[in-house]
Amino acid sequence: MSADPPSPAGMRRDYTEHAPLLESSLAADWPGQFAAWFAEATAFGLPEPNAMIVATADPAGRPSARTVLLKGFDAAGFVFFTNYASRKGAEAAANPYASLVFPWFPMQRQVIVAGAVERVSRAETEAYFASRPRGSQLGAWASPQSRVVPGRDTVDAGLAEAVARFGDGPVPAPPHWGGLRVVPETVEFWQGRSNRLHDRLRFRRDGGAWVVERLAP
Repeated sequence: MSADPPSPAGMRRDYTEHAPLLESSLAADWPGQFAAWFAEATAFGLPEPNAMIVATADPAGRPSARTVLLKGFDAAGFVFFTNYASRKGAEAAANPYASLVFPWFPMQRQVIVAGAVERVSRAETEAYFASRPRGSQLGAWASPQSRVVPGRDTVDAGLAEAVARFGDGPVPAPPHWGGLRVVPETVEFWQGRSNRLHDRLRFRRDGGAWVVERLAP
């Protein structure tokens, strides 16, 4: 007989291991702050620090979320790539807003982004696609992402078809595949503190400028 699972309600950890996040130590803008924290997360040895939760919603407001890899960021926003016909791609087209969460748990940090979604240029998509491993390029052609399939054999057959189609030649970016950019309206930096009184500093777009706000934990 299997043992009872542990109780989530009893799992507690006080966050006391890292320095607080204060206005005096914040970068002048959110790209600078994100770049600093991303570098620290990478140096800390976190596995895939570019992994982020991407939440979208359909036109009726029903949400969905999944983990995606960040592929670039700058003052214009955060970029990832996907099949435009996938659930997240279709939702982003129909309801062009999204939220991102970078869950850097070992550092007791999160970065939470909310903003509009836009497609990147085709040139940017093609440049990134050309940098991908060949297997990933073929996979983009092979998988009807998010659609119901009869079994794994369907995916394997799609890959075999892509291999036969392109042979040893170059693999172009599929027309249904490309980049999405989340253009931030808010970027929140969250640092765990003791007694659940965490530090939350948020950059919020206010017209053509950005303001910094402290949020209650």
